Amino acid sequence: MTETNFFPQSQTLNLRQVAEMANAKLPDDVDGEFLLRGVAPLESAGPDDLAYMDNPAYVGALAATRAAACLVTPRYAAKVPAHTVALVTPQAYRVFAQVLGLLFPSALRPESSFASTGISPGSFVHPLARLEHGVRVDPGAVIGPHAEIGSGTLIGAHSVIGPNVKIGRDCTLAPHVTVSHAFIGNRVILHPGVRIGQDGFGFAMGPQGHLKVPQVGRVIIQDDVEIGANSTVDRGASRDTVIGEGTKIDNLVQIAHNVVIGRHCVIVAQVGIAGSTTVEDFAAIGGQVAVKGHVRIGMGAQIAATSGVNGDVPAGARWGGIPARPMREWFREITALKKLASQGDSAKDDDASS
Repeated sequence: MTETNFFPQSQTLNLRQVAEMANAKLPDDVDGEFLLRGVAPLESAGPDDLAYMDNPAYVGALAATRAAACLVTPRYAAKVPAHTVALVTPQAYRVFAQVLGLLFPSALRPESSFASTGISPGSFVHPLARLEHGVRVDPGAVIGPHAEIGSGTLIGAHSVIGPNVKIGRDCTLAPHVTVSHAFIGNRVILHPGVRIGQDGFGFAMGPQGHLKVPQVGRVIIQDDVEIGANSTVDRGASRDTVIGEGTKIDNLVQIAHNVVIGRHCVIVAQVGIAGSTTVEDFAAIGGQVAVKGHVRIGMGAQIAATSGVNGDVPAGARWGGIPARPMREWFREITALKKLASQGDSAKDDDASS
């Protein structure tokens, strides 16, 4: 089978260029024009590769690496072997990400499945839709009346853009994305299967049955948001569901109606956020967290994975557990339970031996 390189490298960088990106000092005896021909993990890097290290789990791999150079945080600089140039920077991973972006720009966002430019044959664009010059539309995509799409945006195969939807410039909608009742800013990335703007889960419950509550709000997604595959954002019931600028949402996340998420939040896979909750700027929510409706998670708060949030979380707090509470309190409770369990086991052993 023919070998396929899905992400061809667009250029090479030399040591001096990477050192400048990292604001790192090159040793005097090192040739700054030495070409780094690739990037690789510590354990497989060769004598022409760049690696990075910022995690104690990989100290052994760092000591054994054959990499030409390694971006490394000051804590581990002394562990770099003599044959590897240490590029010391407090943000080793971030600089490595910048290098990857330069070398592999096609990996930064989904590309056209059809390698298309312009509007592909087999797509369906309503004559009342307005597409700026430079919009790409892949086969099978449907764009409804009065939709507006900015230049540089890609609409992936079999995606559906509803009537009156507004999408900004340089956005990427991967295959099988649906967007309705939404305004989307610039440079937004929606991965395959994302659903934006469908009904919120609203019913007036009673002994006669569950009466559907019309969901007449919108979804507002601000600039530079990224939403992972098969995640869903419901439109508001009577006000808007909002995703703030720069927020990153992982795969398989559910955002319910009327939720407001601030700027630069991080929401990890399989999180569910119930209706009318507010998540303030720079909050981080770990995987599989369940958040009750009508609560507020404060600015910069962090919620540990698999926790259950059923009340307001103060700004800057670190909470975990079910129900979620301050991390130290949670750890103390776990430690106390372990002691009780071990005491119970000791008592059983004593009874068995008597």
